[in-house]
Amino acid sequence: MSVESLFRPLKVGPYELSHRVVMAPLTRMRATVPGNVANPLNAQYYAQRATPGGLIIAEASQVLPTGQGAPATPGIHTPAQVEGWKGVAQAIHARGGRVFLQLWHVGRISHPSHQPGGELPIAPSAIAANGKVTTAQSKREPYPTPRALRTEEISGIVEGYAQAARNALDAGFDGVEIHSANGYLLEQFLQARTNQRTDAYGGSIGNRCRLSLEVTEAVAAVWGADRVGIRLSPFGVANDSGEAEPMPLYGHLIGELDRMGLAYLHLIEPRASGAGQGEVDHQGVPSAAELFRPAWRGVLIAAGNFRGDSAAEAIERGHADAIAFGRLFISNPDLPARLRAGAELTPYDRATFYGGGPEGYIDYPEMQQAA
Repeated sequence: MSVESLFRPLKVGPYELSHRVVMAPLTRMRATVPGNVANPLNAQYYAQRATPGGLIIAEASQVLPTGQGAPATPGIHTPAQVEGWKGVAQAIHARGGRVFLQLWHVGRISHPSHQPGGELPIAPSAIAANGKVTTAQSKREPYPTPRALRTEEISGIVEGYAQAARNALDAGFDGVEIHSANGYLLEQFLQARTNQRTDAYGGSIGNRCRLSLEVTEAVAAVWGADRVGIRLSPFGVANDSGEAEPMPLYGHLIGELDRMGLAYLHLIEPRASGAGQGEVDHQGVPSAAELFRPAWRGVLIAAGNFRGDSAAEAIERGHADAIAFGRLFISNPDLPARLRAGAELTPYDRATFYGGGPEGYIDYPEMQQAA
């Protein structure tokens, strides 16, 4: 199949994109420590992947000190972090690209070693995730049982996202994406297995959606709704997540979000859920983009195990307007050009995904160099 549908222009919020190959947000654990500050190496990495009129969604960045769940992940809650991200945004803009920053709070997917004062991580309910977490000392330990947030604390979480949105504006980004997927805090509130609250944030579907909607409204008040996106994983299993019956929950949430006039909805396809932790291709699973497309009037970005032909097909069939690529963008800094040319793709090295220095980060060749 021709991939030309990937290279038709697309309007996302106020921005005219020249193509529909989006760089997905990718945790790489290469921020400067202490401080969790984006640095010149990060700027070089993103600049390599920027294209005129192309959209990059920069990696998840904790909105509060309590939002961190892994070593050397960047934040967007201190002046130093704002300054660090300025260099990244400027490097992308110098190449003619657009960049949104993903706003993140991991909730229970953390460890006391990442938390202020060594406190327990916070969550909607005191339910531990199955699996192991990487501590600040890079050891693997079982997830601790988190502390349930008190009702009166939740407004502080919303304000944390709003302040992070202001900080991202100061850092020179073009917009922000709210991370409400992959088993992190906002999704923990959404799903019944992680949210057993009895207050206004628990129980009914409307109550469980309340925090994601309040955060979205608060962030949109900073940026304008047309420069805010949101990422969801309705059928995902990452980080011990999952809703028994996703359609009612996510149908309601997407319907409410649709009224806000956001820049885009970003859906992770279930076949790729948990792909950051290992190679996965879940079979017999639905297409999130296909199922929820009728409920969403705006721009829809789909992500998860796409190749050039399958990405073009999703756009041709109207299931998505753009496709976000993650792992293939790691090892192919000029991915849009390669897809358009039908060129061979460089395989990625999973061993260098998280942490380290330039190796496996800024040393993947472009097409001409590879040839």
